Amino acid sequence: MNQAPFEHLDVDTLAGWLADQAPLTLVDIRDPLSFSQGHIPGSRHLDNTSVAALLEEAPRERPLVVVCYHGNSSQQAAAWLGGQGYERVYSLDGGFTDWAARHPERVAR
Repeated sequence: MNQAPFEHLDVDTLAGWLADQAPLTLVDIRDPLSFSQGHIPGSRHLDNTSVAALLEEAPRERPLVVVCYHGNSSQQAAAWLGGQGYERVYSLDGGFTDWAARHPERVAR
């Protein structure tokens, strides 16, 4: 394998991509209650029941960013999604916790 299945992404880079309205798919793998209480605008909740729809709908050539609580679980999910044919998969370092701390005005509730 020549390429890692995913790359690490820092909060500042994601904030810039979102500000520039870059085309990307943003998924949040935290539990449904946590997601409903706050998430990055434009993200969709991803779990075992919604992953099939993601695989059908999300373009493989569009960057895919995976968000969890702290940036740990997202690495496993990103690696798996990278194996499903997505060309550019990222795990958000620091996760939603870091995002919310650094960009509290950019949390959808």
